Amino acid sequence: MKTYKDLSPSPRTIMTPGPVEVDPRVLRAMSFPILGQFDPEFTALMNETMEMLRTVFYTENHWAYPIDGTSRSGIEAVLTSLIEPGDTVLVPIYGRFGHLLVEISERCGAEVTTLEQEWGKVFDPAQIIQQIRKHPPTILALVHGETSTGCMQPLEEIGKACRELDVLLVVDAVATLGGTKVAVDEWQLDAVIGGTQKCLSIPSGMAPITYNQRVADKIAKRKKVERGLRTAEADTALTGRAIQSNYFDLSQLQDYWSPVRLNHHTEATSMLYALREGLRIVLEEGLEARFQRHKRHERALVAGLTQMGLSLFGDPHCKMPMVTCVLIPDKVDGESVRQMLLHQFGIEIASSFGPLQGKIWRIGTMGYSCNQKNVLHLLGALEATLLRHQVPIHPGLAVQAALDVYEQEQR
Repeated sequence: MKTYKDLSPSPRTIMTPGPVEVDPRVLRAMSFPILGQFDPEFTALMNETMEMLRTVFYTENHWAYPIDGTSRSGIEAVLTSLIEPGDTVLVPIYGRFGHLLVEISERCGAEVTTLEQEWGKVFDPAQIIQQIRKHPPTILALVHGETSTGCMQPLEEIGKACRELDVLLVVDAVATLGGTKVAVDEWQLDAVIGGTQKCLSIPSGMAPITYNQRVADKIAKRKKVERGLRTAEADTALTGRAIQSNYFDLSQLQDYWSPVRLNHHTEATSMLYALREGLRIVLEEGLEARFQRHKRHERALVAGLTQMGLSLFGDPHCKMPMVTCVLIPDKVDGESVRQMLLHQFGIEIASSFGPLQGKIWRIGTMGYSCNQKNVLHLLGALEATLLRHQVPIHPGLAVQAALDVYEQEQR
């Protein structure tokens, strides 16, 4: 009989746009004993998690809770529960994950239209507002931080226009929640999906969401139709309006996350421990302090990369503070560089997708991975690796430039 070794993953310095290194306190929380999902002690943890999510989302929304599953499960739960066949959905695309919003919306039976922007740029809000004024959709679905390009879309003006036109604004904030401000109420966002495995520094496996009463009202109407169909099965014209998914039905999940505590699924107990502890750590640090930390290490990283002689990809005016995209120098095998960083230095950075495949590296400074040790380690290792690949860079300047940033900000 074949035997297997004890599990012992190699230690890594993870500098990708997700997943990132997990805070040890979160890992410790995941080792705690299991509680039953209706144990009063556990439901108290659920309530605390909802409270903390409201703070992190900058919202007074009643509904703020996690979907059990990866970030995509949160996106799918919101869109599946909102979109009725025949609804119109507008998706402005400026990277890979806009295409994901299109695919899910089409699977829900929506009539989808798109706007497309060159990768490396974002939309002027006026361009999106002009489109929704000309042809108001039922839903505008938009990515806040596009990790495939390292760009971040301004939302405030767009949210205001959507509210005036009675368009529901659904935002993918998977990459930005916990690393920069996601002001749900101030920006008038109707539904927002976050991720655990990025700036919150929690393992992938839950998707925090929040949505307002406008969204809850539409979900309630669909729930009423669905119940009517189950009892009467009379009006076949209404069948398309029923929520097709059981697992991703927010109307049923609301019953589980409300004091009613109706059973919907077996809760992922250890993941909820992780989410609660991760959120506690975020609030302990302070949201504004956390956002400034991400910007500080971004400045140090960018200073080091540019002094080394590398060029950044994308419009700097819309750059995400937690993702830096670097143009791969001419005649350099980007994958060979990544493999050497991984195997010789234990550092992982990311490649990219679609039209940027093989053209850029993506470096994440997210959550627990966002620290001075990691930035300096990466810069030194990348310099050594590029020299091994005979790339004409400026040796010895990168780490010094980053240190200059750190020392200036300590004064």
